[in-house]
Amino acid sequence: MSPKPRANDVKERLVEAAIRLLDDGGPETLQARKLAAEVGVSTMAVYTHFGGMAAVVDEVARAGFLRLSAALAGVGESADPVADIFSLARTYRQTVAEQPNLYAVTFGQSAPGGKRATLSDLTTEEGREAAQEGLEAFEHIVRAAERAIEAGRFRPADKYQAAAQLWSALHGFVTLEASGHFGPGEQGIEHILIPLGITLAVGLGDTVDRAERSTEAAKAAWRAKTRNAGQGEND
Repeated sequence: MSPKPRANDVKERLVEAAIRLLDDGGPETLQARKLAAEVGVSTMAVYTHFGGMAAVVDEVARAGFLRLSAALAGVGESADPVADIFSLARTYRQTVAEQPNLYAVTFGQSAPGGKRATLSDLTTEEGREAAQEGLEAFEHIVRAAERAIEAGRFRPADKYQAAAQLWSALHGFVTLEASGHFGPGEQGIEHILIPLGITLAVGLGDTVDRAERSTEAAKAAWRAKTRNAGQGEND
């Protein structure tokens, strides 16, 4: 007789299955019956492990934030914090674009079965305590903003508020691009995202010349990364 799966194993499999359903069919496919069938368990197992689909949606959102954090962690840090901000933006955009249905749920833009992920204000201490997975992803942007402030590239400011401005602009771009507003392929990066980033960096205290040099450094880093990954030379 095969050993009985551990509770945590089943729960993890259900979360992974929920993400697959989202990727393959969109939010309308995220249903208890389909989720159970995907894993090969009874529908009751979904309620045993989560209590209901609302908790499944919250777990999917947490998983999305953890995946995003892992991708952003891969950017690393260079001597130019503003270039790193542009590199983080490019990585963020790619990660979200690869799994748009997952991240629509993660950021509360989609509510499968009328159930929206529970989110918190990461610019407040209370919100950061309540949303560790979201904070983990956000902290990569916070750290880059903090380094830009310490380097004198950005004027002195609350690092969380500065990072929230960067995040707001970036996610707004990603959302609009996903809806088709900036054309096919990656033309929106050159025509919209990079100029937007320069404008915001200058607004936070940088100079146009330094911000433009940082974008060129970020482009070079991205070309090197994509060459190494065998993905071509898109910039």
